[in-house]
Amino acid sequence: TGPLKDMNFSLPEGGGMRFIYQFTSEPPAVSFRLTGEKDGKIDIAPKTGILYLNGSLDWETKPAYRLQVESLDEKGNTVEGPYTIRIHVEDINDNPPAFDQEAYTGVVRQNARPGKPFMYVHATDRDDPTTPHGKLAYSILHHFPKPYSEMLFQIDRVTGGISVSRAGSYLLDPQKQDTFTLLVIVKDMEGLTTNAFTDSADVNITVKESLWKAPPTIHITENSTQVHPVNISKVQSNEPNVTYDLIEKENLPRLPFSIDQNGVIYVTKPLDREEKDTYTFFVATKDKTGELVDKPLRINVIVEDINDNPPVCQQALTVFEVQENEGAGSNIGTLIAKDMDKEETLNSHLRFKILSQVPDAPASNLFVLQQDTGVLQLSSYSLNKRIASNYSLKVLVTDPVFQTVCDVQIHVIDINDEIPVFEKSDYHTVTVEESIPVGTVILEVQATDGDEPDTGSSYIIYQVKEGDPNNSFIIDTDPETNRGFVKINKALDFEAAKVYNLVINATNPEPLVSGVQYNSSSLTLFKVFVTNVDEPPLFRKSLYKEEVSEDVAVNTLIMTVEAYDPEGDTVRYSLEGDVRKWLRIDSTTGQIYTASTLDREEQEIYTVDVVASELNNAAQKSRATLALHLSDVNDNPPRLVMDYTPFFCYPLRGGEKTLIQATDDDQQRYFSTFSFSLMDDKNTQNNWEISRVNGTYAYLSPKHANFEEKSYIVPVIINDNGKPSLERKVDLEVHICKCSSENSCF
Repeated sequence: TGPLKDMNFSLPEGGGMRFIYQFTSEPPAVSFRLTGEKDGKIDIAPKTGILYLNGSLDWETKPAYRLQVESLDEKGNTVEGPYTIRIHVEDINDNPPAFDQEAYTGVVRQNARPGKPFMYVHATDRDDPTTPHGKLAYSILHHFPKPYSEMLFQIDRVTGGISVSRAGSYLLDPQKQDTFTLLVIVKDMEGLTTNAFTDSADVNITVKESLWKAPPTIHITENSTQVHPVNISKVQSNEPNVTYDLIEKENLPRLPFSIDQNGVIYVTKPLDREEKDTYTFFVATKDKTGELVDKPLRINVIVEDINDNPPVCQQALTVFEVQENEGAGSNIGTLIAKDMDKEETLNSHLRFKILSQVPDAPASNLFVLQQDTGVLQLSSYSLNKRIASNYSLKVLVTDPVFQTVCDVQIHVIDINDEIPVFEKSDYHTVTVEESIPVGTVILEVQATDGDEPDTGSSYIIYQVKEGDPNNSFIIDTDPETNRGFVKINKALDFEAAKVYNLVINATNPEPLVSGVQYNSSSLTLFKVFVTNVDEPPLFRKSLYKEEVSEDVAVNTLIMTVEAYDPEGDTVRYSLEGDVRKWLRIDSTTGQIYTASTLDREEQEIYTVDVVASELNNAAQKSRATLALHLSDVNDNPPRLVMDYTPFFCYPLRGGEKTLIQATDDDQQRYFSTFSFSLMDDKNTQNNWEISRVNGTYAYLSPKHANFEEKSYIVPVIINDNGKPSLERKVDLEVHICKCSSENSCF
């Protein structure tokens, strides 16, 4: 009740006849009058001033009314007013949602992008769309058939967009099942209450084969004379209006391929197989935002060979030597030529033929050349150096298309009928320290040979024939003087060998003629005395490895290292580089113990130097490496990995969720597995829910939309899969905030 004045009323729709308000007046007013949008439902009792409804309001018919009220005297003249009365009809949820079709049909391609709608369903609700009564939420109740435990399709609860799920993207196969029927439900009240109105519709979906397929391996003939670019293949995305792009797999200066926006792949220039015989690259599709649409396709290209390379002689002039007493059929050597065309094909198959022989004495066919191998042999004729000491051959080398001429020179050399003779039969003694560097020349020896100079018959090869079982010495020959240089080939050790009694022989690379043999003239002797040097101790190993658990007790024996002194001196041990002070060593025995608590999370492989030194000469020392691998125990509880504070945009619409990730500093031997839960208190359980995504991720979701714009603390409990399992409670701060157009906290 109250005096006349402008007033606003909010009344829920329905409800039938009811009183709204009673106006009062002062004399001379004796009655009231109501005018305006009464629509036969709103009126006022003239004598009492009671404003009332005489029927039900309906928001869907008329959401607001504008009226005027005034007081009158006995003559009907206005005393007060008129005043404006506004009545706002409040919507109640009295209309169920309804799909605009009883059934829908759609088509989707195999391997479609998960989350990208290929069709939409749509429903309407006559209730107020600004309230939950008119806000709709879509869901898929079931799909038929359901060949897998996972749902193959999903629907955007707000837009009604239907797409394949992540499982459906790779499981849908029209060869196995090409039709599905989805039972789609729409609920008002944003689907958040159990008493929401619902409607349902069938969605019939046909699955078609994916258009997005890698073409077979592409074969391109090299050095094509076609006008480039040349169309070599085509791909097609399942999605329209995508941008095609090539992605290089190899780091080439420039990829000789391109693709147009119809998916046609081109080669942009002639290819050369000898430069590169295969190419591999990927085709990707992107949408307008630059995001990948399809999984990139791998494209393989093979460049086919043509015969476009002539044979090439390996050397400008190939030189062979042959003794004049060589028998018929003897191998002189092999002429080598190469062809850059593809191996094991006719394009690179070579044939050899002698074109000419100069001089042609004593005959014109002294040599035979195997046509397929290039092996040069003597024919049945013998050579005579007095007739000709050199022969020049022109050899034709051909493949099916090209030919090349190679030059060959053959030197006829004297027969090897002289043996090398040492200038001394005994070079007596040489004394060296055991520390002498490898490669040092310790003696020069000399032998002579009476055969033709600068040939294989007179060249001398020196070898240690006896007294050097470990090949500690080696002898090099000066090709100009035939002088031999005896060198240290391996490190000497006084304790292993104090003296070497060496026998050296001298031979030729060419075989001796029949009846001639090497004898004592081709042998010489000398002794090598090795003197002792004070050497540092030697470890049995250069690297010691050991694995221990990180929770091993202090003063636990880890291992024993061992070193010895070649001269027999006593050895003492110490550690260097023990920066964490985790270890100690017994200086006498070499036993290594833990000195403090180990921690794998600080350092998984702990490396220190073990030093062994002589007791009487500490400067003589050597080192070995100790690598200690710490095996993990479950001593670290899991924790959240968050580089931002999670948030939800205010006001909430329902269905929001944010991804949280857990990690563990302990070693994950196979894969991380964490369980997520919420603190068991009423407030948390009523407001939040958590759902596992996989072993390391979970979704945190609000249970309802009635949150204020502020920060909330959500107590999250994370357990690892260790034995025993460790747990951590995390007070996760979550913002409910107004968002910008980029969906970030404004």
